[in-house]
Amino acid sequence: MARRSLFFFTVLIIFLALSVRSNGQGVGINYGQIANNLPSPARVATLLRSLNISRVKLYDADPNVLFSFSNSPVDFMIGLGNEFLQNMSTDPTKAQNWIQQRLQPHIAKTRITSIVVGNEIFKTNDRVLIENLLPAMKAVYAALVNLGLEKQVAVTSAHSLDILQTSYPPSSGSFKEEFVQFLQPLLDFHSQIKSPFLINAYPFFAYKDSPREVPLEYVLFQPNQGMIDPNTNLHYDNMLFAQVDALYSAIKTLGHTDVEVRISETGWPSKGDENEIGASPENAALYNGNLLRLIQQRKGTPAKQSVPIDVYVFALFNENLKPGPTSERNYGLFYPDGKPVYNVGLQGYLPDIIYSSSAITIKILNLWRAVMGLAVTGWILLDMGGKIWMR
Repeated sequence: MARRSLFFFTVLIIFLALSVRSNGQGVGINYGQIANNLPSPARVATLLRSLNISRVKLYDADPNVLFSFSNSPVDFMIGLGNEFLQNMSTDPTKAQNWIQQRLQPHIAKTRITSIVVGNEIFKTNDRVLIENLLPAMKAVYAALVNLGLEKQVAVTSAHSLDILQTSYPPSSGSFKEEFVQFLQPLLDFHSQIKSPFLINAYPFFAYKDSPREVPLEYVLFQPNQGMIDPNTNLHYDNMLFAQVDALYSAIKTLGHTDVEVRISETGWPSKGDENEIGASPENAALYNGNLLRLIQQRKGTPAKQSVPIDVYVFALFNENLKPGPTSERNYGLFYPDGKPVYNVGLQGYLPDIIYSSSAITIKILNLWRAVMGLAVTGWILLDMGGKIWMR
């Protein structure tokens, strides 16, 4: 009887720990996995819960991740890769098969709110991919309708900011002429299904390319003189907000004021190559720390002051297998061992969790203390045969 009581007490501790809800506004994070040294999804689930991060964007529909977040309060955006677009465009049944195989097994227990169809398609300059984007999105949406999920799961796509021809001043924002023929019907579809337009925006690139012309304070949300849009007299004290409003202006030129812009990626690298000026842990801490404060304050852009910015920070971990310059592997807020790369005020806990057929080892006491803000000490070994060891 004593063993049974202790068992249920232990389970209660876990339940209470995982039931502590955040009073924040819902910080979004990109959970990339191009690495060979990342912690298991089960451990990541605990880390994100301890950080009060309630929204996650995946670049695929990894079943291990989705299963590990079962019965959690985290909302997921899942990705449908560029490689699927052509087949889904020509054969809509493949979109339904994908949803039945990748989404339906998890949606009863894991909160999946969006499917991001393709990533930065226009940046590829691949005409076939660009032409197949909208038909693939329509096929995915039709499949959701067939399965009765269209009100639960939105359909969208994520784009690079270089779809813009003009971004300064923000009120003069416009799309590149060669993309308009594709973006016009795409925006019409977003309007029709009431889904957001996602943008990957990185002020870091603007600073890296023109450090003498772009004030560092302006891109890091630091106090600065800023700029005034001569057409609207709106004052901008940071580049990210100017970029978002430039996109709103470009969307308006194609006849839409009813499509919301959300930032699916933004961040700052903590390390870079010699020519990647500004990549440092100090600047990354300033960028992401100040951005998180703006999110918590529910700030809107000068042109959309009543609409709080919606942001997914890039990224959760440094990813050691990403190709490209050094910066690509150093956007993470955390190292794979759970240690912060720099301090942005997020104090999380990455537990040691080991699964086996006969026993589960969980640092329950540490989890409970971390979530409740107490000192992290000790551990509990819970044996499914009924034995419980504490230290």
